Amino acid sequence: MTIALALAFGAVIGVLLGLLGGGGSIMAIPALVYALGLDFQQAVLIALIVIAVASAVGSLPKISAGQVNWRLAGVFALAGIPAAFAGSAIGDHLPQTVVMVGFAVVMVVAGIRMLTDADDTGGACEIADGGINWRRCAPRSIPAAAVVGLLTGLFGVGGGFLIIPALVIMLGVEMPIAVGTSLLIITANSAAGIASHAQDATINWSVTAAFVATAVAGSLIAGQLGTKLNNTRLQHWFAYLVFVVAAYVLVDTLLLH
Repeated sequence: MTIALALAFGAVIGVLLGLLGGGGSIMAIPALVYALGLDFQQAVLIALIVIAVASAVGSLPKISAGQVNWRLAGVFALAGIPAAFAGSAIGDHLPQTVVMVGFAVVMVVAGIRMLTDADDTGGACEIADGGINWRRCAPRSIPAAAVVGLLTGLFGVGGGFLIIPALVIMLGVEMPIAVGTSLLIITANSAAGIASHAQDATINWSVTAAFVATAVAGSLIAGQLGTKLNNTRLQHWFAYLVFVVAAYVLVDTLLLH
């Protein structure tokens, strides 16, 4: 029964990732905790594995198409990886109730971001000679990368809902390149998160393999179908679902325990 649920929820998460290009991973933790009955530490580790594999697979066509800014990905990874280890260490010293409430808050923030149609390239950082004006942009990009890494280590989320706006609005990166770069950053941060959590939780490899397999398959299939759908409307409906799940997490954490 557990394997069947892992297969089903993995497929759902994968479809969401494929249709929306991100955000679906934030539903992995509630699915693992409330549907599969895992504790939060186990759920974080499995979610990070799912995110890392799905993001790595999703980044391959972007790399082939040249839709990746390697320098930006490197800067975000260098700032985000240590922060992911720091987030894991902080989580180890926080009560479970505090971590779950914090996760619900992150879900609400993610939902708000999904409702915000900010697809236009911003001008906060200038593009100079085909590259990034680091003197102007480093003070913006490095703190953003650290925050994303911290959230990855603490809550097991990919952080795409923060990375994409940071790249597009703060750094002036075009959306296709921002998506490809974001996937690489998420892969690196998630790998760091896996390393930081590996000794803290035991892992059920059969559940993990089932979850990962259907998540990747669902993501690839939905990614092909997603071009025919209204992604903006899907993203808005998904944001409302995120709000409902966040409310459930808060009620379960604060009132039912």
